[in-house]
Amino acid sequence: MTLQQLKYAVAVADTKNITEASKKVFISQPSLTASIHELEDEMGIKIFSRTNKGVTLTNEGDEFLSYARQVVEQAGLLEDRYKGKGEANPIFSVSCQHYSFAVNAFVDVIREFGAASYDFTLRETQTHEIIEDVAHLKSELGVLYQSRKNEDIISKLLKKNNLHFEPLFTAGLHVFISSENPLAEKESLKLEDLKPFPYLTYEQGNYNSFYFAEEPLSAIDFDCPKNIKVRDRATLFNLLIGLNGYTICSGIISHELNGENIIARPLELDDKMTVGIVSRKNVFLSRYAQSYIEAIKKHCL
Repeated sequence: MTLQQLKYAVAVADTKNITEASKKVFISQPSLTASIHELEDEMGIKIFSRTNKGVTLTNEGDEFLSYARQVVEQAGLLEDRYKGKGEANPIFSVSCQHYSFAVNAFVDVIREFGAASYDFTLRETQTHEIIEDVAHLKSELGVLYQSRKNEDIISKLLKKNNLHFEPLFTAGLHVFISSENPLAEKESLKLEDLKPFPYLTYEQGNYNSFYFAEEPLSAIDFDCPKNIKVRDRATLFNLLIGLNGYTICSGIISHELNGENIIARPLELDDKMTVGIVSRKNVFLSRYAQSYIEAIKKHCL
């Protein structure tokens, strides 16, 4: 197996077409096809399925390409650093649920390693996509929670995708509301207090079951009559203020990012959620990932 073969395989996966891939890597189509066949024979796997419509990744090819991309990217960094191009362009990516402390930690990493140029990505996205992103090395780290209700399903998915979950903190359930909400006068809240108000939750697309919900309680758990699903944090907070809505979460909030209008109140319920870091097993974490983990621990205290 050579680095060039891995680059060829990545090119085919990206273009899904042997002809287009051969143009991209500047070799003939027969040579590219032969190289891929040699790689498959050496690895003992079938990376691509070939059809009249092009090529698609097999399941084992999908896993192989997640490692191949990492090797190709690291080789590119080495070439940038030692072939006269100066300091390598930093690359780092995180996929997370909608947590302000995850954003604060991301800011800290940029401030620590900020350079003349860098390529960093922060994806606030759906739970299933977080797992997919880390499993396929689209993101180096993920941030999500587990509770007694979703732990079995999430743990099975993490194990299936060869991922590790490192707990950051465990917290009792809290309610985010506007400081102008009538409930703001209470020091703590009960489920029956919430029923007159809209419950705001994050939409999970094709995986819109409770197990993938970003909120540790579903509307079914306490017979909530008013429900609104949103896709981003700004919209959710606007609705918290505009409609006196609420959401259920860990209670950690950044007034620096979200302003003083959003407050947290403990929910009187014997339940907890554990927020943690998701990473690939047996993959060395970059210095940016290590720095991010230390930063997010600081913001969770």
